[in-house]
Amino acid sequence: MHPRARTLIDELQLQPHPEGGYFREIFRSAASVQPADSRPVRNALTTIYFLLPSGAHSRWHRVASDEVWHLYEGGRLELLLAEPQLATVRRVVLQGASRNAGPACTVPAGWWQAARPLDDYALTGCTVAPGFEFDDFSFLRSEPELATRLRQSDPEAALLL
Repeated sequence: MHPRARTLIDELQLQPHPEGGYFREIFRSAASVQPADSRPVRNALTTIYFLLPSGAHSRWHRVASDEVWHLYEGGRLELLLAEPQLATVRRVVLQGASRNAGPACTVPAGWWQAARPLDDYALTGCTVAPGFEFDDFSFLRSEPELATRLRQSDPEAALLL
C-alpha cells in the first residue's frame, strides 16, 4: 500500500467498508426529510471519507438516494455507472479539474456504481441525499440475473462484482 494511503487511513481513522476500501462517516445532518418513495424519514444528507488504495475497488452496488463523489487527494478514480437495468456501462474518470474532466460526479438514485483507483490511491468524499442508510444499499452480486447480464455485456466491468 502506498505510504500516504496508510497515513490517511490512520490519521482519518478510516475503517474497512463492506463494498471495499476504507471509510468514515464525517457528517450526518440533524435535519430530516421524507423521501418521495416508500422509504421512511431519512437524515437530509450524509458524507463520508472513502479511500481506495491501489488494487482495491468499490464493488458494484446501488444506493436509493443520489450520491456525489468528490476526489480530494491521490490519483485518478474511475467510476463505472449503469442505469438500473444495466443496458450500458458508462466510465467517468475523476481527476484534477480541466476543460474535459473534473473532481466530482453525481450518481443518480438507484443507479449501479463501482469504482477503482487508476493510480496509487484515491481519497474521495461521498455525499448522499437523502442521507445514507444501509437499508437503502444493495450489491449487484445479490441480483443474479443482472450480474449475469453484466458479465455478458462487459466482462471487464464485471471484475468489480
